Amino acid sequence: MSDTNAPKQLKSSSECENMQDVRYEVDRLDQIIVELLAQRQTFMDAAARIKANRDLVRDEARIEDVVSKVKNHASKHGLSHEIVEPVYRLLIEKCIAHEFNTFDKIYPK
Repeated sequence: MSDTNAPKQLKSSSECENMQDVRYEVDRLDQIIVELLAQRQTFMDAAARIKANRDLVRDEARIEDVVSKVKNHASKHGLSHEIVEPVYRLLIEKCIAHEFNTFDKIYPK
């Protein structure tokens, strides 16, 4: 994450005095999140390349493992499970769809 081009943090959430401050920091964090999601996507590409069978793309046990881990991590950082769980479930579904598309490009029928 050291190669991020996101603007430098100016204030913590408790230091924000107006909506301009809040929006600046949210926009800054969104840039970092997008960069991390792009990096995560590269691993979906690697998974599609490595998996020998299209039936292995969707792994229900792995989905539940990921959700459990992020909920645990969220708890440690004060992030609501009502936010993290649906966000990650959607992220996982979109990543699975991406992986299927990538798999089909690598291994056309």
